[in-house]
Amino acid sequence: MSSCDKPGLLPVEDALARLLTLAEQSPILESETLPLADADGRVLAEPLVAGLDLPPWPNSAMDGYALRQADWRGEALPVSQKIFAGQAGEPLQPGTCVRIFTGAPVPEGADCVEMQESVEVLEDGRVRFLEALKVGQHIRPQGQETRQGDCILPAGTRLGPIEIGLAASLGHAELSVRRRPRVALLSTGDELVEPGLPLALGQIYNSNRHLLRTWLQRFGCEVVDAGILPDDLERTRVALAGVSNVDLILSTGGVSVGEADFLGTALREAGELALWKLAIKPGKPLTVGHYQQVPVIGLPGNPASTLVTFALLARPYLMRRLGMQKVEPLRVQVPAGFNWTKPGNRREYLRARLENGRAVPYANQSSGVLRSAAWAEGLAEVREGTTLAEGDWLSFIPFSELLD
Repeated sequence: MSSCDKPGLLPVEDALARLLTLAEQSPILESETLPLADADGRVLAEPLVAGLDLPPWPNSAMDGYALRQADWRGEALPVSQKIFAGQAGEPLQPGTCVRIFTGAPVPEGADCVEMQESVEVLEDGRVRFLEALKVGQHIRPQGQETRQGDCILPAGTRLGPIEIGLAASLGHAELSVRRRPRVALLSTGDELVEPGLPLALGQIYNSNRHLLRTWLQRFGCEVVDAGILPDDLERTRVALAGVSNVDLILSTGGVSVGEADFLGTALREAGELALWKLAIKPGKPLTVGHYQQVPVIGLPGNPASTLVTFALLARPYLMRRLGMQKVEPLRVQVPAGFNWTKPGNRREYLRARLENGRAVPYANQSSGVLRSAAWAEGLAEVREGTTLAEGDWLSFIPFSELLD
């Protein structure tokens, strides 16, 4: 694997395209069959194909009265039967109508339904229709939504409440899904301390480990948490040797070309790494490669940089390995609630929220601050080489698009 083929900074789109190409070279194809109750958040391994028409028979779209339009010539009609949802009625008797409820099968011989608000029920029980009737009105025809044999959801679809409900409506009790990706999570640096322990001078709490572990688990990964690797080459080698049977090694901090890059040294001994310098802020350095044939992605160590690069690059990489085609988040166009007067050579992702419909960034955009992300509702994208005046349009990526 090579690093950047051209000098300068690698555009975000190019970095993502390269990562997706790598993902397609090592797809996760193994699957398992799960009941619907356990399928939320998983990815379909096979297309979901309709085994029946939906609806499976013509049914009433209204509470009202079913009849044959040609039988009605303006006179009141007697009611010959009553059909509730879940019941199968008898064929329609000529010259009569049927009391019918929403979702009930339309009886054989009936070709229209009039809603109950548009009729008058006489004292003798007959029904007078007050408006003109049309064949097919207020009837959901068989197969209106789905025909037997239709491909309803392609393989690679991530399942949520709507998709699972759709599968249930087609009679599926189980679904074939891709197995969970197994991700080894590494943090590096003697300066890192686990929450709950006292801090010495120069130390910080390891927020990235908990940010990424929670995020990966929410996405559906099995996380092999290797904890904090010390700044010691031999101990780093031992820790890496204990990582096996994973689909990705994901690290934060420490993989660079510096003198204290013990993780990078250990990884290069049994693999290959390339340092990508990205045109993105926060998050300029990204390391990509493999260790003993296992893909490696090294994220920058600053918390906001970790958040942005995982959201926009590593997460889509994992999605594509599971066969998902739509991997980029939804971007909505909103007016800027700020001025941006100095064009930069990197694309900026500002932690921001929407106030009165405008994107307003957090005051402190330091890459070491997660408080900004907790305050924000998403990322405001300022493209490289551009300026903004308040009211100019920009792309806003809601966190709801990134954090599931």
